[in-house]
Amino acid sequence: MMRTSDFDYDLPPDRIAQTPVEPRDASRLMVVHRATGQIEHRIFREIGQYLHPGDLLVLNQTRVIPARLFGRKIPTGGRVELLLLSRRDAHTWEALVRGKGLRPGVELQLQAAREPSRTPPHLRAKIVAETGLSGRLIRFEQPVDPLLDELGTIPLPPYIHQPLADPERYQTVYGRVKGSVAASTAGLHFTMELLDRLQGMGVEIAFLTLHIGLDTFQPVKEEQIEQHQIHTEWYELTEATAERVNRARLDGRRVIAVGTTVVRALESAAKVRGAESHGVEGQTVSAYAGPTDLFIYPGYQFRVVDAMITNFHLPRSTLLMLVSAFASRELIFRAYQEAIRLGYRFFSFGDAMLLL
Repeated sequence: MMRTSDFDYDLPPDRIAQTPVEPRDASRLMVVHRATGQIEHRIFREIGQYLHPGDLLVLNQTRVIPARLFGRKIPTGGRVELLLLSRRDAHTWEALVRGKGLRPGVELQLQAAREPSRTPPHLRAKIVAETGLSGRLIRFEQPVDPLLDELGTIPLPPYIHQPLADPERYQTVYGRVKGSVAASTAGLHFTMELLDRLQGMGVEIAFLTLHIGLDTFQPVKEEQIEQHQIHTEWYELTEATAERVNRARLDGRRVIAVGTTVVRALESAAKVRGAESHGVEGQTVSAYAGPTDLFIYPGYQFRVVDAMITNFHLPRSTLLMLVSAFASRELIFRAYQEAIRLGYRFFSFGDAMLLL
């Protein structure tokens, strides 16, 4: 069994990026060659030098929703903060809550984020159940999705302490399916011009959707990582994208995942019922829309992904475990130590890594 402490490391606080680099593709890029252990240092806009005509670049088209809501308890007026995580049905969401006495049965009145004194009487909710730690099921009197732009704010990760001047910088330029509570940060480095340039050199681009949820914010607390219960996330791989992935695999072309979320979705889709029917067992994917609880850590055998673009991840996180499974823990930690020494920027607004 592997220990969570094996995935811990010390990061100087000044290495945590507080603001994004401008322009997007001016971030640094560490290129890690898994076969040889060689490490190169480039700028992200130079990534095309490592891609080949025929490569399939798969991106997560999810878009971050204004999932942080504010309100007051009825009738006491006590302040409440909600972070929506996942929608259970049209009226019910799982959320993290901040405030006192937030037990099942408590009623809430939400406030418009940009006009805190205005409390429209129809925007009410009720806590219906606890889901562990600070999690709650919240039932809204009407579907809250259409009201989020008025009610909510974009939830930046807790390690970012500076306000974001432009909320679009926490969205990818290609994100169009609303549903995440955090950005697919590997995709933040791309501009439309860079994507056009890659397509012009023969790189194929495809999209899937995975809505990012709770585990982005939660370190693994169990000492044995196999005992960690990973949070379920919803993803969709369409027939068209599944066909493009399978064609690339059958042709011997590389499938390159932009972000750990794409890795998780593609590898999940290789395990769903019917994946083997394409004729290349373990190397093809099936179209699917639904939840995944796939937890990837060292020892996992990858079925689909040949290369990965990712950021530098938090200590003790499931994302660090995933990239350690894709390369090796030893190589990833050597790369991280070199990144710290050379002043790379870490986490959501930080620099990028290409694992080949």
